[in-house]
Amino acid sequence: MDIKNIKLRYDIIGNDPKLELALNKAIQVAPTDLSILITGESGVGKDVFSRIIHENSLRKHAHQGRGLISVNCGAIPEGTIESELFGHVKGAFTGADRSRKGYFEEADGGTIFLDEIGELPLAMQVKLLRVLENGEIIPVGSSTAQKINVRVVAATNVDIVEAVRNGRFREDLYYRLNQISIYLPPLRERKDDIPLLFRKFSSDVAEKYHMPPIVLTDDAKRMMMDYPWYGNVRELKNITEQIAVVETERTITPAILQNYLSFVPTGERMPAVVDAAQQGGSSQITDRELLLKALSMGQMINEMRKEINDLRTAVTQMAQGMPMHVETTQSSYLPATAPHPAAQVEEDEFVTPEIIEDEAVSLEEREKRAIIHALERAEGNRKQAAAELHISERTLYRKLKGYNIE
Repeated sequence: MDIKNIKLRYDIIGNDPKLELALNKAIQVAPTDLSILITGESGVGKDVFSRIIHENSLRKHAHQGRGLISVNCGAIPEGTIESELFGHVKGAFTGADRSRKGYFEEADGGTIFLDEIGELPLAMQVKLLRVLENGEIIPVGSSTAQKINVRVVAATNVDIVEAVRNGRFREDLYYRLNQISIYLPPLRERKDDIPLLFRKFSSDVAEKYHMPPIVLTDDAKRMMMDYPWYGNVRELKNITEQIAVVETERTITPAILQNYLSFVPTGERMPAVVDAAQQGGSSQITDRELLLKALSMGQMINEMRKEINDLRTAVTQMAQGMPMHVETTQSSYLPATAPHPAAQVEEDEFVTPEIIEDEAVSLEEREKRAIIHALERAEGNRKQAAAELHISERTLYRKLKGYNIE
């Protein structure tokens, strides 16, 4: 099956070369029995690739088991994971009133997809390695090994090479799983695909709820493409559906879009493992790069402190009935299309315990007074009050409810 048909069958949108490279590799290795390790951030579609691999393999018509069994290794408590994977016999532990098959036995003859494999406890990693090498499982409470015929596809969103280096993941298991590696790029590395995905999700919502589809202005489209999308396709789908259902205006401008793009940098993220060849060079971070990152973070913190001090003064002036005036420059951590800084900080609950913990209560009181004064000057007109406070009406309603202001 060619890439075009694969995309149609599995509802995959995008023409990015890295995505097509991953699809090509998945199609080529699907008919084999080699173990596959899929890497990439959360939300890039690793589970979809497990289905592509299984359903284009010789195991798709498995009669012994249930075909493809998906297991989230990070969601199973450590105390029960061995029983979940390999089963147990009656009387193996308190409450084991009958024998039970594990996921591996259920998948016999088919494929097992081990998602979040990086979360597997070290003790279980040893037992999984034995299964991969010998093709045998031993249920909990049994002394008899059972032969199984299972193809393993694993996935992780953590830097598993670093986990091996730090002793959190067994090196021998890594090489056993990584007979074939498939890397799925994050959405921010396939920017040209973002408008295509937005249009697809918008059309799906419009068809489902019988409403006109939403469309982006050119500026809004550029904002979407510049957004980091750390939640990847899952985040984009969620935001598109929210906008399509909530907004009455069907042409989406940057001002509307900004209300839904809530990312605020909180530090370095743990990247997925990426081959150096895919990155076009070494994946190591130099000391100079780390120093530059530290200097940049320090500058950003200083800018944030200055803006918070300016805003604190502005809120005090508002509480005293003085015109609100904020002199501040737009810092690097705000998007180029961000709203007025006062609105931005207010939306994000600018009272930050780490910086102004000693004045948190008084700031809340000042904010409450500022809202009351604005409403009095607007003679109860909430739209005018919101405009004077540089916040949206929706935020004003939320604040009124939070402060119990009638």
